[in-house]
Amino acid sequence: MTASTTMTIRLDPQLKAKLGRLADGTRRSRSFLAAEAVETYVDRELAIIEGIERGLADVEAGRTISHEDAMGS
Repeated sequence: MTASTTMTIRLDPQLKAKLGRLADGTRRSRSFLAAEAVETYVDRELAIIEGIERGLADVEAGRTISHEDAMGS
């Protein structure tokens, strides 16, 4: 089993109820589902940031082409 830590978050009561329904329907704990959702969100956002950083590095290194060249105009 991997190590974990505890974090407290505030949820709108309606969101907490939805999470509870999902937990019941999937036979998972609310904690498991919330951690899974946070991990998915964080991974997606980090991938976006890393893509932007790679793009900026390409611009700084001159690894770009003009819009016209890219569009074949």
